[in-house]
Amino acid sequence: MAQCLRLRPPLLHHFKTVAVRPKKPTKIFKFSVRSCSLAPENAHKLVAEVKEKLKKEHNSLPVGKYGRDDEEMILWFLNDRKFSVEDTVSKLTKAIRWRHEFRVSELSEESVKIAAETGKAYVHNYLDVYGRPVLIVEAAKHFPQKQEPREDEKLCVFMIEKALSKLPAGKQEILGIIDLRGFQTQNADLKFLIFVFDAFYYYYPRRLGQVLFVDAPFVFKPVWQLVKPLLKSYASLVCIRDNAQDLSDSPSTFSFYMFFCITQC
Repeated sequence: MAQCLRLRPPLLHHFKTVAVRPKKPTKIFKFSVRSCSLAPENAHKLVAEVKEKLKKEHNSLPVGKYGRDDEEMILWFLNDRKFSVEDTVSKLTKAIRWRHEFRVSELSEESVKIAAETGKAYVHNYLDVYGRPVLIVEAAKHFPQKQEPREDEKLCVFMIEKALSKLPAGKQEILGIIDLRGFQTQNADLKFLIFVFDAFYYYYPRRLGQVLFVDAPFVFKPVWQLVKPLLKSYASLVCIRDNAQDLSDSPSTFSFYMFFCITQC
């Protein structure tokens, strides 16, 4: 039976030993979460216009769910492109073609079994306190020299799809938590990290609401400095918490974040 955890007074006695060092206050990282602009009154006309252009100019694209006639998907990309029909057609064409070529619809637990068995990525059973599905990555279990890049990419896309399938009604974004405990230089994989953020930027726009890099060791900092300029606007969604900012006498930063981010109700 799942236990229900709520942030309420009865739970505070579990944290009586936690104390914040007064001389070294915790540094607060601020970031903003982009919200989709409201659809204009003629949104349905713009959707129809995009559908017509896709049919006329890209008739070879598949139809159906996530196809060129998927009105929900068209509206989402219109929102992302600020309701510019031309920009939407351009970005949506690439996204639909990528889904077809990557064979996203064919991904399954069995097809990503080898990479999944490493335990380096999974979707949490419960939503966070804002009702968002949570995708967790354990970076110390990622070894790019020992694993096929394609298998890691397939696992990444499968986990994104799985997280999105858990979106409650009215919710549009997911939360990413990167557990950096035990991270070492052999776990660094700039190419894969860029693939992840490119996937969100080009194929899952505005689906990533927030990213937490937790328990970041010193060796992660130069990696982040290299990849940050390549993440485009998604860099603003990242919040990094390193070991030097831990609460004294407290559980690990990761456990602390997990407690306050995840609700099991």
